[in-house]
Amino acid sequence: MGNMNNLSHLGRTDIMVTPIGLGCWQFSKQKNMAGKYWPALEDDLINKVISLSIEGGINWFDTAEIYGNGASEKALSKGLQAAGKKPGEVIIATKWWPMFRFASNIRKTIDDRIRALAPYPIDLYQVHQPWSFSSEKSEMTVMAEIFDKKLIKCIGVSNFSAKEMKHSWETLNKAGIPLASNQVKYNLLDRKIESNGVMDLAKKLGISIIAYSPLAQGLVTGKFHDNPELLKNIGLRKYSSQFKPEGLEKSRQVIMLVKELAFKYNVTPSQVALNWLINYHGDTVVAIPGATKGIHVKENTGSMSFRLSDEDMMRLDNESSIFK
Repeated sequence: MGNMNNLSHLGRTDIMVTPIGLGCWQFSKQKNMAGKYWPALEDDLINKVISLSIEGGINWFDTAEIYGNGASEKALSKGLQAAGKKPGEVIIATKWWPMFRFASNIRKTIDDRIRALAPYPIDLYQVHQPWSFSSEKSEMTVMAEIFDKKLIKCIGVSNFSAKEMKHSWETLNKAGIPLASNQVKYNLLDRKIESNGVMDLAKKLGISIIAYSPLAQGLVTGKFHDNPELLKNIGLRKYSSQFKPEGLEKSRQVIMLVKELAFKYNVTPSQVALNWLINYHGDTVVAIPGATKGIHVKENTGSMSFRLSDEDMMRLDNESSIFK
């Protein structure tokens, strides 16, 4: 099981990341459909979230083209500049949006991504979804081409099944390039990747799992279990089955254990949930919680400052195994 606060390799690449990175979807400025998921944050707040993340020890940031059509990438670049970070001092991950596009679009749009993030280079470039007009093989072939041109430093996928991940890995492997990562939804209340082959294959091939939605959109904190009134103001999330009364009932036992451990370690419930994610599978899993307030950042970064005992990690594993 992983050790504390150390950097781990992103897959089998030379890129070293902290166990916790910052997810940057919330910097979309409401610019497109994907951006409407979050309120528009002021630049000052975005800059504060970024600088506090760096102060707390985070060394990498995950964004995407679809987050406000480049708005999040540009906001991230501005925030890093405001924090005085030079190119090469932080790790940047972004993603190409494949829907209704062919693999050749990766080649056509890479300059836009580079421009949006300038002066920071793209360390990890990911295919955001498995749905496109091209096969994984075609996509990875173009990815390998832009990798060879040194436009990106490593290649990842997102939301890929074990089979799609295997195809991607095979294509890159022929070119002598590792598949660095698969970014998927993973948290204590959604452990499907442990039963659908994704986690097993990642471990076997040395591919990092980047866990998004690591706090199950706030569910693991227990605040909605304690105060169902809060459910009135959570936007689109309320339509998800996990937020319905029977969903809350199903996760109640896990939440009670998370809170018990939070008390035992003198940390918050979200820190317990994140700590389990980044340690239980050794170095395989890194997580990218988002943050819209300074306090969120402190919680995120604080999750790297302690370690649950193996025994307590097993208890969480047992209690949450119904979600596999």
